[in-house]
Amino acid sequence: MNRARHFRKSLLRMSLCLLLLLGAQVLGIFSVIPLSTAEAQLGKPEGLYYKSWAIIIGIENYILAPSIPGAISDAKKVAEAFRRLGFDEVVEFYDKDASSRRLHQLLNDMLPRKVGRMDRLVIFYVGHAGSMQDAEGQDRGYLVPFDAQVNNATKSITVEHLKEFTRRSASKHTLLILDAPVFGWETTVSPELSLEGRLAPESDTDRRAVQVISAASKGEVTVRSEKGSRFVEAVLAGLTGSADLDGNGWLMASELGTYLMRQVEAASNGTQHPLSLRIDGDGDTALIEGRKSAFTLGAVPQTPSERRQEAKAQYERAFALLQEGKSVEEALERLDRAIGYDSSYGDAYVLKSYIRLEVVPNLDEALAAGLLAVKYAPENSDSFYILGLIHEKRGKFVEAEAALRQALLVNNTNPDVYFALGTLYADHLHDQPKAVEAFRRYLELGGTHARARAAVSQADRTPMP
Repeated sequence: MNRARHFRKSLLRMSLCLLLLLGAQVLGIFSVIPLSTAEAQLGKPEGLYYKSWAIIIGIENYILAPSIPGAISDAKKVAEAFRRLGFDEVVEFYDKDASSRRLHQLLNDMLPRKVGRMDRLVIFYVGHAGSMQDAEGQDRGYLVPFDAQVNNATKSITVEHLKEFTRRSASKHTLLILDAPVFGWETTVSPELSLEGRLAPESDTDRRAVQVISAASKGEVTVRSEKGSRFVEAVLAGLTGSADLDGNGWLMASELGTYLMRQVEAASNGTQHPLSLRIDGDGDTALIEGRKSAFTLGAVPQTPSERRQEAKAQYERAFALLQEGKSVEEALERLDRAIGYDSSYGDAYVLKSYIRLEVVPNLDEALAAGLLAVKYAPENSDSFYILGLIHEKRGKFVEAEAALRQALLVNNTNPDVYFALGTLYADHLHDQPKAVEAFRRYLELGGTHARARAAVSQADRTPMP
């Protein structure tokens, strides 16, 4: 069966080694991993920042805690992503280099001395997290260093440590990206990106900001697949520009946070909810700097009506690109722009889920888009139809049947849905009568596939018991 052909008819149719350093290990933290001395920073830099720092911490082979397969590989991918973004200093700490002593030195001494007031600092962490109660009985999260225990906060890097560090750091913008459930920041969730009143980059980037993106909420676990962390997969995609939700060429930390919240929640079927917080200041960290003119009044849609109209235009251009057999990559980019302008534009999710299922396959992204499609376009039967096919390819046959049945409740005259149900019943659910019933209805609606004709013909020739 060539499902792509059916889609294109309507074009709609993601030896643990004990490396504990002994008492003789008294080398300074940056004698192994050096950081250059920050220049005196007087006045304004030519760009947004004098220097950009990325501190990458990845702990895979713990001494006193279970290992996290793939953690270092994930961290190295993030380090390379920041190098591609042009960060001046990308410093990596893996396993034994991320001991409790070294991480405390990093936060208490080295970074406060090295990072200047017009600098940008991003700290990325992948490893275990734990939780504890403070003196007031409030639950607080903490990061677990290489030589610490998950259930003991003695050597940990607590939320209070991190908050104290950000208060002492002179950096204009600080962003913590934590692939772990770290909570207890005592702050409110940052509002979603708004373009009203934004006239120039300085309106956001000149003001101090300390922002946190955590991969999961309290009581949750971070989801890892064979490819690695789903959170990290989304981070890497976002840093290539996919998280530029308003499509103006600037990627802000608030946009990345919103993007990760949507993508990871969808990819985890609602079991993992990242947090995006601003814990100090009212600015926004720029991760990709676009043209300053992109922020000028009138360069981007301002009102909800204008953004909805621009979302529709981007969607229609993406649709046309696919019809004309042109760049699929541009089509995906335009769909992401449409979603950036209007995050509830359901048809964009429908088309994206189809592309990620059939044209440029990525089942995780297909599922993420498919779940958002049924949320924001429940009146479109293709939302449920494509979601059903995604579930089938993932081996979730009961969920596939439910989604396809829902598609028929929305529109019971779509022959492709009946054909998909016929093959699902025949190949996976092993219900031949229902398969024949679905194939028969498919033919009645004008379908011509040989498999359906053969199944119905065979059933009609078989005498009733």
